[in-house]
Amino acid sequence: MSKFLLELSYLIGSITFILGLKMLSSPDNARKGNLIAAVGMLLAIVGTILFHEKDGQPIGNIPWIIAAMTIGTVIGWYMAIKVKMTAMPQMVSFFNGMGGACAAIISIVEYNAHPEGSSGYLLIIFLGLVIGSVSFSGSMIAYGKLDEKIKDLSSKMLTWLNLLLLALIFIIVGMAVSSPETFGHTAIWILLTLSLLYGVLFVMPIGGADMPVVISLLNSFTGMAAAFGGFLYHNQVMLTGGILVGSAGTILTVLMCKAMNRSLLNVIIGSFGGGGGGSSKQGSGDQVAKEISLTDAAILCAYANKVCIVPGYGLAVAQAQHICHELEKKMEEKGWKSVLPSTRWPGVCRAT
Repeated sequence: MSKFLLELSYLIGSITFILGLKMLSSPDNARKGNLIAAVGMLLAIVGTILFHEKDGQPIGNIPWIIAAMTIGTVIGWYMAIKVKMTAMPQMVSFFNGMGGACAAIISIVEYNAHPEGSSGYLLIIFLGLVIGSVSFSGSMIAYGKLDEKIKDLSSKMLTWLNLLLLALIFIIVGMAVSSPETFGHTAIWILLTLSLLYGVLFVMPIGGADMPVVISLLNSFTGMAAAFGGFLYHNQVMLTGGILVGSAGTILTVLMCKAMNRSLLNVIIGSFGGGGGGSSKQGSGDQVAKEISLTDAAILCAYANKVCIVPGYGLAVAQAQHICHELEKKMEEKGWKSVLPSTRWPGVCRAT
């Protein structure tokens, strides 16, 4: 019965993750979807504590687990309450880094517990360690750059250094998997060091305008690392959640790279950035944003058939939502009609 209830809690948790992710695609349902996914995660955690067994024995260290969960909940709740909306990207990057660190720690613990595992088992451990470490250190640098505590470091040498680090990481992983008795114990600490260093170096040259692409990529890294943890523990809810985060983050990264005329390889090796998004090469179908005066904007609006205002991070930083709302009211007074209700998502689109 315990195993059945555990599997049932994992199944329900996986379903809520899928539903929550789907609902996040709409601003109207995003809050509800987030709550549904959170409830599913809580159900999976409670199910693990109550019903998980190993060799017929229930899970131990319950007081320590509850204490850790309590501390983490209080810290997370406090940070979420105090953070400003304009600082939300920093908090997302910070929390994502914590997820990567957890995945790396899981890999280290599992290797120390089972250093004699099969080649496939060791490969999952090492990949989880590498990806989780890169996600942690890269997210911390991204957090510092978004919070204007770390400046850009742009150099062509970093591109070649990043490629060298990637090659070394792959070579050491291959050696450790093929000859764990010889290289295993040393390789895991070397991989940890190289991965942390790579995470720092590939984010350092990237400017703030390109940072959303990097955060999306790092988020997908954390999801993949969590999925590897699901493989290690045969945990379906970790596997499902990690795959969802990894796949969604990867798709989003590719779409953002395409929109910004970047290649995914350039993101991985950190060979772009440092000066904002405007320095990218312009393709045949690209358009360049140009700042205009208030008079020019008024003339364009007067002769336009449709006007679309897309709210984003820049609007939030400039605290321009009230000005946009005033513009909407002025346009309504001139006889324009709102396509979407301004009370739910102000300034999205106006048409005559």
